[in-house]
Amino acid sequence: MLRLITLISSLSAFLFLYSSEVMAAEEPTREQILEMRMDYYIKYSSVTLPWYYLAAVDQYERNIQQVRNDIPTREGVVAIQFSDDYWTGILNPEMNDIDITSIVLFDGNGADGNKDGYADRNNDDDVMYAMSEYLSRYGPTEKDFKRALKDYYHKDETIRQILTIAKIYKEFETINLDKNAFPLALQHNYSYRSTWGDRRGWGGRRMHEGTDLFASHGVPVKSTTYGMVETMGWNDYGGWRIGIRDMHNNYHYYAHLANYNKGIKEGDILEPGTVIGFVGSTGYGKKWTSGKFPPHLHYGIYKYNGRIEWAYDPFPSLKRWEQEERKAKKSK
Repeated sequence: MLRLITLISSLSAFLFLYSSEVMAAEEPTREQILEMRMDYYIKYSSVTLPWYYLAAVDQYERNIQQVRNDIPTREGVVAIQFSDDYWTGILNPEMNDIDITSIVLFDGNGADGNKDGYADRNNDDDVMYAMSEYLSRYGPTEKDFKRALKDYYHKDETIRQILTIAKIYKEFETINLDKNAFPLALQHNYSYRSTWGDRRGWGGRRMHEGTDLFASHGVPVKSTTYGMVETMGWNDYGGWRIGIRDMHNNYHYYAHLANYNKGIKEGDILEPGTVIGFVGSTGYGKKWTSGKFPPHLHYGIYKYNGRIEWAYDPFPSLKRWEQEERKAKKSK
């Protein structure tokens, strides 16, 4: 009896380990997932519809699904999803219709990308083909792409975000762009702590939406992400500041700079580690006001969810990027 129990226990343990190994083997790596996505973008691109337009729309959809409770997260390689009315037709009584004939009859836009005779929103090929068909109807230029986005999403902020993602992908010719950098060089003396939510009094009572990194005047400030320079110039609160939008619907805000790195301008596409300016103490007044507080970098992150843009605490990200950079430096 004891031998039987031991045998059963050993067999159970073996089966558990075997099933765990099989599941681990079947789970695709991040690189494999990105490669599969890229395959779809290339497959449904054309001379008049570059792959990075499709990739930008897909990434935008993925971004908002990650932060919106009212939008379901689509299962599949791609994140693009369509409403019932758009896919099957506004008067179609069958919301989950996959029959091409009836979808066309009810003026729906569902498409059969894999040529199996059905227009299935759960099929990545069908979804990508439908989006490529929609975008292609508008024409080959960026202006045409903007018109297509305007008719589909309606919001100027959404158009701006998708265009930014497309330009970043076009510049680097890849979607594998998740590297980050700490905003200050590690060899400089600096200090920071979580200052999220602290009171600020200048200009009226308000909450501190960011992290202050104190360093000497003139210490180089680096971009933390791949992104596009969206805003530069004076702000009475932030002094000389720069705003960089990335491909994850984040707007990175760098404030109180002494000055900018020469050559940096609005519209530039940057990579992590690019020097964008230098630590200063500008702000809290009219243009050129400086010295009202110790020199430091104010760093904030704002997330766009397709409706509004809201600030969230950047401190955990800063700690992670700092640790990753120190670890990478030690391994060299």
